[in-house]
Amino acid sequence: MSQRKRHTIRVMASHILAVFHSRTGRTKAMVDAACCGIRRCEQAILRHQWALAATAEDLLWADGLLLGTPENFGYMAGAMKEFLDRTFYAVEATIRPLPYGLLVNCGNDGSGAATSIQRIVTGLRLKPIAEPIVCKGAPPPDVLETCSDLGQSLAEGVAMGIF
Repeated sequence: MSQRKRHTIRVMASHILAVFHSRTGRTKAMVDAACCGIRRCEQAILRHQWALAATAEDLLWADGLLLGTPENFGYMAGAMKEFLDRTFYAVEATIRPLPYGLLVNCGNDGSGAATSIQRIVTGLRLKPIAEPIVCKGAPPPDVLETCSDLGQSLAEGVAMGIF
């Protein structure tokens, strides 16, 4: 007679930080959709910050990170770059590896913005949970749904200890 092992999944509160910049509202729409997904996770505690307002303390508080930026001149938004510049060295030695998701709204292909952020967050030992979601122009409903799913996956994965 064999005994069955019971597996329990430990669910804990997940602190999710959403940092973004948006001038046209397109990136904000993508981030807002992702935040709706984050809020579907009962254990999620969301902190939603404009890039110019987010701090190193916010990063150290977070268990997971959502970044949203427009592509400007083939690069991330200046406000997002400023956030990363301002916080990188302040947290570099103390931040634990964090799972993150990336949203990019673009006029071209978004690859420059995505690559520039990926390069910087690799130095912070952040780990992507999915490929960046890149949307050219106003995000249609299917892209917003994908953003929402990403947010929920991030929050649920952190809460369950998967990430």
